[in-house]
Amino acid sequence: MIYDIRHVTTYAYESPVSFARCSLRLEPRSGDGQQLISHTVEIRPRPAERAVRRDFFGTHTESVLIETAHRNLRIDSRSRVSISRNALDRSLPSPPWEDIRDASFEANSLGPASPVGYVFASSLAPVQAPVTAYAAASFPPRGGIVAGAADLMRRIRNDFRYDSKATVISTPLREVFEKRHGVCQDFAHVMIAGLRGLGLPAAYVSGYLRTIPPAGQPRLQGADATHAWVSVWCGAEIGWIGFDPTNDVTIANDHIILAVGRDFSDVSPVDGIIVGSRKQKLNVAVDVVLVE
Repeated sequence: MIYDIRHVTTYAYESPVSFARCSLRLEPRSGDGQQLISHTVEIRPRPAERAVRRDFFGTHTESVLIETAHRNLRIDSRSRVSISRNALDRSLPSPPWEDIRDASFEANSLGPASPVGYVFASSLAPVQAPVTAYAAASFPPRGGIVAGAADLMRRIRNDFRYDSKATVISTPLREVFEKRHGVCQDFAHVMIAGLRGLGLPAAYVSGYLRTIPPAGQPRLQGADATHAWVSVWCGAEIGWIGFDPTNDVTIANDHIILAVGRDFSDVSPVDGIIVGSRKQKLNVAVDVVLVE
């Protein structure tokens, strides 16, 4: 399947901004069942400097310096990506989760694909006893890692309510867990924190999800959104498997990967600093269109 993706980020400032330095993580990855065909980013006002690098996790990161005074910043990212994945069979036989836990701590590499880098707590996915206990209910003794992760994903989907107004990125995990509501990044952080509390490697994945409008209704321009899910290391033979706790699905051809990290702070599509004052308004519009 081939998708065209347009991701437009617009900042409107109440007073002029004299300087901005931004980091952009807007180029979809190649690998894990997908191939980047093309990618462009248009920025207005025009940056004085643009520099590209790969971060530790392998994410294409562009550093942008804007020295022109402005009250509006527009970042227009366009990509074409080919996706070819097979949906995971949740009944797939897999190693006991205790074996995966032990193997992750025995890893002899500290590279970005090594499971040991995703076992420990991170700033937005801290290990907390109530969350660990919640996750443990999905992992009976000697239970398979795939079955356990799939059951935890299903329970989060059933137990938590999606509410786009309930949280912001700074809302503590403890509050999300106690109130049982939030958005995709919250559900991903809860699942990651629960898995890591059991000693299981879990990574945060940001990307896009194709949405299909109800029958008889037109597809609305800009109605798609960035999305977040979890990648779980299921052993050397099976590798990393994607689980989407917001929708209770394993990752297949409707998910497009942007970046992978320990939590949202590693993969934010746009972040940075500005020199200015007063309020700002952010608007994000995403289109994911099936080409073939």
